[in-house]
Amino acid sequence: MINQIEKANVLKKLHIKSQPLILFNIWDAGSAQAMQTISSKAIATSSWSVAAAHGYDDGEKLLFDLVLGNLRRIIASVDLPVTIDLEGGYGKSSIAIKETVTKVIDAGAVGINFEDQIIGGKGLYSIEEQCARIQTIREIAEQMSIPIFINARTDIFLKIKATMHNDRHLEEAICRAAAYAESGASGFFVPGLRNVNYIEKLCVLSPIPINIMILPDMPSSKQLAKLGVARISYGPSPYNLVMSTLKEAGSKALTMEC
Repeated sequence: MINQIEKANVLKKLHIKSQPLILFNIWDAGSAQAMQTISSKAIATSSWSVAAAHGYDDGEKLLFDLVLGNLRRIIASVDLPVTIDLEGGYGKSSIAIKETVTKVIDAGAVGINFEDQIIGGKGLYSIEEQCARIQTIREIAEQMSIPIFINARTDIFLKIKATMHNDRHLEEAICRAAAYAESGASGFFVPGLRNVNYIEKLCVLSPIPINIMILPDMPSSKQLAKLGVARISYGPSPYNLVMSTLKEAGSKALTMEC
């Protein structure tokens, strides 16, 4: 069994431009084990799915102690690198983020999704504010000697209808990618981005690997690979698929159709 540092290095090496790491996001130990049995290369949680599985809404509504306990069970159940969707870090201050990240690394995580939307507020953190937050995470990781993969997420595109995405939004994303990379981010996550030309340009200009989330009306994974994407994730889609299957099967059972 490889140790945490080795898992962190494995996760980083899996991010290859045009040979994307595919992450079919999970929410508990059982779903993590299912992904391991089908030869997934890494395990990634979806905060939305984890919250829903506990009966909560997304947006840090689920108590962090429950998030942490769930993470520990996931890590104990698989041998693969595990990256957690930590939303906004469960805190705005450096002190709060340090405490959260320390516990997540102590639990065995080797990757963190960290977003720039203001949880419980409006809009995004400024580039300067978010860079300081990313630097805090990197400093803690270095102090703990675990080279975690910080997947810096921007909600520029997720907050706006796809039909309204324009060059200005892309320019801001490119600026944030460069700044976040300079601050210690390992990858750049742009959920909501669907425009093929914008994806390709971002992959060319970003100094760190690009992560795209699969949504309706998206290019295929093969197309995304050709555009230069290095990581493809599915967010809450797997959880919704499982719940849909459960409800359909349950409905048939309750009406004695099976």
